[in-house]
Amino acid sequence: MRRNGRSMAAAFGLLSVWQFSEAMVSVVVGMVIDHAVAVGSVHALLAWGALLLLVFASLMVTYLYGAAEAFRTDQGERHRLRVEIARHVLRPLGARSGILPGATLSLATADAEGAGSLTQPASYTLASAVAVAGSAVILLGIDIELGLVVLVGMPVVLALIQLSTPMISRRSGTQLAEIARTSAMAADLVRGLRVLKGIGAEDEAAARYRAHSQEAKRAGVRLGRSHGILESVSTGLSGLFLAAVTLLAGSRALDGAISVGDLIAVVGLTQFLAVPIRALGGIGAQAGSAYASAARIVAFLDTPPLLADGDADAVVGGAAQVSLNEVTTGALRDFSLTSRTGELLCLVIPDPAAAGTLVRLLSGEVQPDDLSGEALVGGIPIDGLSIRARSGLLLVNPHHTHLLEGTLRGNLDPAARLDGARLAQVLDAAAAQDIVDLDERALDQPVTADGATFSGGQRQRIALARALAADRPFLVLDNPTTAVDAVTEQQIARGVKALRHGPADARTTWIITTSPALLATADRVVVVTDGQVAGEGTHRDLLERPDYQELVLR
Repeated sequence: MRRNGRSMAAAFGLLSVWQFSEAMVSVVVGMVIDHAVAVGSVHALLAWGALLLLVFASLMVTYLYGAAEAFRTDQGERHRLRVEIARHVLRPLGARSGILPGATLSLATADAEGAGSLTQPASYTLASAVAVAGSAVILLGIDIELGLVVLVGMPVVLALIQLSTPMISRRSGTQLAEIARTSAMAADLVRGLRVLKGIGAEDEAAARYRAHSQEAKRAGVRLGRSHGILESVSTGLSGLFLAAVTLLAGSRALDGAISVGDLIAVVGLTQFLAVPIRALGGIGAQAGSAYASAARIVAFLDTPPLLADGDADAVVGGAAQVSLNEVTTGALRDFSLTSRTGELLCLVIPDPAAAGTLVRLLSGEVQPDDLSGEALVGGIPIDGLSIRARSGLLLVNPHHTHLLEGTLRGNLDPAARLDGARLAQVLDAAAAQDIVDLDERALDQPVTADGATFSGGQRQRIALARALAADRPFLVLDNPTTAVDAVTEQQIARGVKALRHGPADARTTWIITTSPALLATADRVVVVTDGQVAGEGTHRDLLERPDYQELVLR
């Protein structure tokens, strides 16, 4: 509300003139009767008629521009909220929100609309308050008793109407939460539809979605019922109040205390006041719903960053060297490992939790408070590096791949920095050239959201090619060949070795894997059990250990 103050003030000013002009219609009609019709004056009739035309012109013009400004403010604020939510998700540091993508989408749609839409009714409500106050002044001028009834009775009516507001706010928050859960489940069902069909679980998934959807529907019905109760109370109390004012004005006219023109003005004002009073009564429910949406958005925007961000912009010496010294975090316990320049290192980590912890640590997702020991990159704590410095030095390619809608070329080289020869090299290294050759459009073939038209192995190879194309000094690959066959694994192992680890190459690669093909090409293999380094050596040497054989031999 504060950041839209200027535009809301403009809308409020114009709409206030509109509302006041609407209130003045009955007053001017009363003046026409008292000062022109009753005395039979044509000149007075023309003069008051001209004033009535001026009132209607003011009413029309001020509503046209005031409503347009209020609508523009409303739409602009909704868009701004959507942008803020998207910026929070897409910022380089990420967002440690813990909510599903579907719930985030619900924030950017239903909640942004709910919170942003308050600016428009707020302008109308403020204008209604001005109209009501102006009408009260006019009523006091016509008859003090009538004016006092309006001034005293109206706050009582509004107070009674507002008793329903907390229920509206509470039920609105419940409904939005249920909608977010249902949207999140729907998005995740679509993403995992192929897997669900593969295991024959689509009926169970549909049943779960149906249950959540029904709960969201019931929450919506409860909210609608609350709005209905508020509308009935508002309409009923307003009607009773206005009827009382009209009866009192009629009795005053019969007693001769007010003129016929005054009676018409009072009845007209009383009829007019039904709309602004209803607007004043309904703003509580609108504010309650908007507050529920705003609270959810604020909670999301207040989530901490996913990645640590330091202030060191350059790595001094040993640019591609990573040293983990007695690190304890998550599933890692006193974990120590130092990279060697130009080395292809494979890590055998049977515990997925330990592998995931190592990936998050190297990605910078582990917060300093959750870490003991040292995690250094080029001699600098990993959380001390700026996000730009870390991303320019180190790339972690996660196991779960995400492809973006667009083209294959756009996924492999988003910044369009590589020429055709370089792209061919990384595609060969990732054994992904056949994916390009399958479509006559080659690298310009379309990619749907999350690469849904590709198989799991194809998506994995495209993601691997993208990581290789980035060409970072230090590359971490998390199980990059789990969805490909043994022959393709051999091609990838030879390709990665040839691309990144020539005789004079200083680049370093860590691969979390149990693939014999990759392990056989590694300069060093490190075995991690119970969150600690349990052994290291070459693949050939480690094969003499029964526990290692059990882990890697297929």
